[in-house]
Amino acid sequence: MKKELWSPSNDMLFEVLPKLSTKDLLKLKCVSKEWQCLISDRNFIQVQLKNMETPAGFFYQGKYQWCDEDYDWISYIPIATVATEVHNNVLDFLPENVVILDSRYGLICCRSIFPCNVPLIYICNPVNKEWKAIHWPNPSRESNITLVFEPLKKPIDEFTKFNVVIVSQDETSTEGNGYGYFCFNIYSSETGLWRRSGEICYCNHNMLKKGCVCVKGIIYCLTDGDQILMFDPENEISWLISVPLPRNQFNLKPEMCLGEAEGKLHYVLICEHGLQLWVLEDRFTSQWDLTFTISLEELENVNNKYLFRIAEKLASNFNTDDIPWIGTLAFKDNILLMRVSVNIYLYHFETRKMRHLCSLSALAPKPFFVATVVPYTMSLVPVAQSQ
Repeated sequence: MKKELWSPSNDMLFEVLPKLSTKDLLKLKCVSKEWQCLISDRNFIQVQLKNMETPAGFFYQGKYQWCDEDYDWISYIPIATVATEVHNNVLDFLPENVVILDSRYGLICCRSIFPCNVPLIYICNPVNKEWKAIHWPNPSRESNITLVFEPLKKPIDEFTKFNVVIVSQDETSTEGNGYGYFCFNIYSSETGLWRRSGEICYCNHNMLKKGCVCVKGIIYCLTDGDQILMFDPENEISWLISVPLPRNQFNLKPEMCLGEAEGKLHYVLICEHGLQLWVLEDRFTSQWDLTFTISLEELENVNNKYLFRIAEKLASNFNTDDIPWIGTLAFKDNILLMRVSVNIYLYHFETRKMRHLCSLSALAPKPFFVATVVPYTMSLVPVAQSQ
């Protein structure tokens, strides 16, 4: 019989240890074998997960803009330290180089780099260096792959339960008139099988390469229109949500991204009106609330160390194919990772201030303006089956 390692009878352990950060718990595992076993126990990890941690950093992987080749260089940007030191070997425990896709509660979803003989999807945790390879039916780099992992809803007591959802685009033809639609394939770790959802969502817009985000088990994907694709894999229903502001309201090309904070979908927008943060209050009616706004002039005044003549520079490449001077990279828990020219900054919505993290040249041998950027929060969640 397996020894019960976790018990609330020990007041100190029950009250104190689960409140510590994952980084601190990793150090405490070295105290003794007993502590190592305790902190590695699934019941302990389940309790500790309720202590929601802030993002530890962001993964950044450049993408070729005008060709279909994958780029294998992945950089990790930690944000907790004062002096940012970029790491490039965080995922070197995997059996091959990968393309990073998504992250949730410390688990990372990634895929094989094309071309390859047997493309796989990987779910891994860089903290404990555990990983699981998943067979990938009908692999395509055009699909969006998202990890659905909600350990507070589906406990990890016996094994780690998650889904992987592939969102693909297709087209139906009726007498020569094509109409686009999205379809969904769902992998369950509980069955180890894929299944094609009977749900489809008709839409003639394309998914943006910034990818999808998962909020409380619901997947949201940006499109190149004025709509966001939403898919609920548990109930297998989908629909389209209108963005807060349609594109025809802007004179300049806006920059936007999706993210999560306090269990709600957020929409970050940079346009001639300034920097705005919207929160989705009702996905059925597309009701958005504007929770933060700052004009370009005020944004520059507060951060004049990094910004200069921002409105003029935003307008300089309007109606061109140039890379925007400012780019929204990723949002999580009221912090925004953004690019200004060739530098990467962290913007705190609470303080309205920016912090320089690194330059693009520090992220890869060849600087990339187009990239997949994934927020990452550390956790002790095991991927391998418990013994």
